[in-house]
Amino acid sequence: MDSTTKKLADGGITGQTKQCFANLANVLAAAGLTTDNVVKVTVFLTDMANFPAMNDIYKDQFTAPYPARSTVGVKELPLGALVEIEMIATRK
Repeated sequence: MDSTTKKLADGGITGQTKQCFANLANVLAAAGLTTDNVVKVTVFLTDMANFPAMNDIYKDQFTAPYPARSTVGVKELPLGALVEIEMIATRK
């Protein structure tokens, strides 16, 4: 969801994945953290056929060593979203 408009991002799985990472980057920054502090990521997809498009964006979000990741296929997400991403980060 775009925090300004309170609507789902345009652009299908690509737009929604980019928005998820933008939102998560803002949360990390507010805590004084970056994606280098992320140790675990869980991705929820309503259609596993969207995995390659999501993964193209995902792989540019982190540097080695990469955090652990799980990807889960789900029936539906709030507001009809195609993707939801959650992260666990720690201070090093």
